[in-house]
Amino acid sequence: MQELELGNAFSFDALVGAIEKRRERGIRIVELGELGHEAGLCALLVELDDEDLIFHAPTESALHRQQFVLHEFAHLIMGHIDGEELRAPDFLLPDIPPETRRRLLRRQDLNDRLEIEAESLADHLAAAIRQWAAHDSRFVEIFG
Repeated sequence: MQELELGNAFSFDALVGAIEKRRERGIRIVELGELGHEAGLCALLVELDDEDLIFHAPTESALHRQQFVLHEFAHLIMGHIDGEELRAPDFLLPDIPPETRRRLLRRQDLNDRLEIEAESLADHLAAAIRQWAAHDSRFVEIFG
């Protein structure tokens, strides 16, 4: 988190901006109804030539949705998508880019080291966003 130069508390938008600056590309976040219960995925990260796409499953909880996205941000921050080798055979998922196939298949293993690291960083990011929101609140201004 120190490499992002955001301090200990920051907004979600500031985090997006810092990641975009670091990766020198935009990030687009899209809700995708096909994810979730049927697909068994909460979110999916796709690296394109000019932007990163994060698809997330629908949920009524803003915090749940944020955690889906923060988990994918964590993969971006830690470089988990850079230079990954494909281990999933092409014939299993022929229409999906090789990098995405590998991530999809690996995500089924919640005990995977990279998934654990990403979830841990996502938790830290969420805490920093909550801290910023609490400090930025007029509650502090009004009630001290």
